[in-house]
Amino acid sequence: MYQASYPAPGDPALAERVVGMLCDAGLDADTDADRGLDHGAWVPLKLAYPAADIPVVQLSLQPALGPRHHIRLGQASRPLRDDGVLIMGSGGATHNLSEFRGQSIDAAPPAYVQAFDVWLEETLTSGNTELLVNYEQEAPSARRNHPTVEHFMPLFVALGAAAMDTKASKIHSAFTYGVLSMAAYAWE
Repeated sequence: MYQASYPAPGDPALAERVVGMLCDAGLDADTDADRGLDHGAWVPLKLAYPAADIPVVQLSLQPALGPRHHIRLGQASRPLRDDGVLIMGSGGATHNLSEFRGQSIDAAPPAYVQAFDVWLEETLTSGNTELLVNYEQEAPSARRNHPTVEHFMPLFVALGAAAMDTKASKIHSAFTYGVLSMAAYAWE
């Protein structure tokens, strides 16, 4: 992965605009021109835009601050949607790397992964934001599916960028190594 390249151009003006929007919403933010794209950004972008010909600005998340903080990040950046900016939250519907070792790439998902994946779909497509925000208490095997939360928090930014309680549509469903749900959702 260290040798992979995705040379998408940045957009310093957009990055500064985002910082301004976040600061106006009472959130601390700054730019870092030296930081490259995380694999959570370039991997899906490489699939969607293989020519790397679209400007990309990545927002770093703060996993310790939880879902409500990340919803606020999305809400603050919501006006960008009206300007045609794609707000993408990339992570994993389930993401437990300690349990994928030894699995074949096409392994069937275990019951605990399937249960969380179904819960997530039902919650997102019903627009039940409060249930989603409280996923650690509400979702089946939440901690087992997300022992660390950095791959789940981007979902809350995308949710915040949509109108609250808006129903999501599932646009992709797949599992890799049995324990990694690659489910993807979109909000209109």
